Amino acid sequence: MNTVLALLPELTDVNGDAQNALVLVRRAQWAGREAAVEQLHLGDRPSSTPLAVVLGSTTDPTLPRLLDALSGLRSQLVDWVAAGVPLIAVGTGLEALTRGIGLAGGRVDGLGLVAAEAAPLGTRATGDLVVRSAEGDLVGYENHSRGLILDAGVTPLGTVQRGVGDGGGIDGVRHGSIIGTRLHGPVLAKNPALADAVLSAAFGEPITPLGDEAEAADAAAARIRSALLAG
Repeated sequence: MNTVLALLPELTDVNGDAQNALVLVRRAQWAGREAAVEQLHLGDRPSSTPLAVVLGSTTDPTLPRLLDALSGLRSQLVDWVAAGVPLIAVGTGLEALTRGIGLAGGRVDGLGLVAAEAAPLGTRATGDLVVRSAEGDLVGYENHSRGLILDAGVTPLGTVQRGVGDGGGIDGVRHGSIIGTRLHGPVLAKNPALADAVLSAAFGEPITPLGDEAEAADAAAARIRSALLAG
């Protein structure tokens, strides 16, 4: 069975971001593929190499606990990314994959999977966020106090059309098979084109969800997107 791994959902679902795993599974099923969500909780070990990995966002007080838990999974994450397994990281989940994170009490080390640093913004970013990407305009909302400083040559997910993102007019990152963003929502529910691109990369062939449930989900996402893009 193909599994989409939701990493530490008890710590990383504060904005519903861990549910991106369910979005991928449902859309895979609507495309006629077998898939299931596997939740990896504190102290668990993954049962096998997943189809894709989802790492949601957490709060700053919980971030040290998240980093500690992820450190024990680092070697597997490195191997999966090297093998091309898509890893979707949102908010502080993305920050955890960088080299380091600037907090009020000082800098803490990240996992170092993304060539970037997370640094404080001048003011907290909250509100609607629209990002122009290879998959079109992505929509959602942001609520964070840090942005990413990408190393030279590292590609952002896209350019900000509305909102703040990671600062400097960009949002997120594409780094190997890692896709990171500040978009909450969950991002894959609001942006089916991005979800299907992730699935196509995971399966190694085009994925097209079909049927009434897929049409209803796409229509709901389209209504949300239209309202944000027209505003």
